[in-house]
Amino acid sequence: MDAKIERRSHIFEREEADHYVEPSWVSARLFEVERFPGTVLDPACGWGRILESAKAAGYATFGSDLIDRGYGRMADFLLDPLPLSPPFSIVTNPPFDRMEEFAKRALASQAQKVAVVCPVRRLPAARWLQQTPLRTIYFLTPRPSMPPGYHIVSGGKVGGGTVDFAWLIWERNYAGDPVARWLTRVCPS
Repeated sequence: MDAKIERRSHIFEREEADHYVEPSWVSARLFEVERFPGTVLDPACGWGRILESAKAAGYATFGSDLIDRGYGRMADFLLDPLPLSPPFSIVTNPPFDRMEEFAKRALASQAQKVAVVCPVRRLPAARWLQQTPLRTIYFLTPRPSMPPGYHIVSGGKVGGGTVDFAWLIWERNYAGDPVARWLTRVCPS
């Protein structure tokens, strides 16, 4: 009587270096609703999707990553000196297990504004956020699929995201409570 239910969602093997790839609309839409002072730095640039969206929005960009994925230069954001002088902003999709470290390093830099992609399920336990100048949380809708890079390279199907994600936006010297908003794939008319 126990019927086995077929699971249709993707269950991926963990990506060794946490290279999970967001669809381009995630950053393209962000640059439509937020302005970022100076050059946009992505310290976990992977294949450069965020930086390509920033360029399309008219920004100068600089990318680095711990691993050479063919875009940007190799650097360890958590240890190496930052390659830019102010004004600059940081926009990134960091390794999720190191998101807090990336955010704190970005906030300790001279970045005027910081944007980080975050799985929503991590927010309730992230007490450290209370002591930061977090201004806006953009919940992404529909759920974007962020498969591991190896899945995309092997020609795997991308779609059907099952994890909720949000952009966390910090602004230097912001004081107040963060505002929650929704960021949809298509700009509402």
